[in-house]
Amino acid sequence: MPSDTYLIVKKADSLVKKFATRDPARIADELGIIVKPCPFRQQRGAYNVILRNRFIFIKDDLPAVMNRIVMAHEIGHDVFHRDEALMKGGFREFNIFDMRDNRMEFEANLFAAQMTLDDDEFLEYCERGYDIQQIAIAMKSDINLVALKSDTLISQGYRLRPQEHRNDFLKFSR
Repeated sequence: MPSDTYLIVKKADSLVKKFATRDPARIADELGIIVKPCPFRQQRGAYNVILRNRFIFIKDDLPAVMNRIVMAHEIGHDVFHRDEALMKGGFREFNIFDMRDNRMEFEANLFAAQMTLDDDEFLEYCERGYDIQQIAIAMKSDINLVALKSDTLISQGYRLRPQEHRNDFLKFSR
């Protein structure tokens, strides 16, 4: 497993263990991150640090599953990219979830997958013969985040079938 992936997985696992939850809203609260709903038109979320206060701004009308994923993604930015957010004045790009050419977006998505999707539960569904779409439904997630989780487990040595997923699955679209 690449060292960056290993570090992201370990950090997500340590936060889940420390706070005894996979709920991004609770983890954000425990980390002291202020979450503010916003009427975004062209993005789902943003992370920023203002006067040393850490904020997650999240689109106010997201479905519960997407809200959870976006919040976990933004926590990933807090954990791994706070310094870059300070230098840039926050992450405000309209396509902040496009992983194709963006290391930070990939890392935040990987963090979100690890934080929200339990390894043992995921593997249990695999053993039962669930496909990636069935796992996404059962785990209340997005098929692309589940496929990313599968890739992460494969990189850890699990014998799973590689899954296709869109790298820009969290990119805002109308």
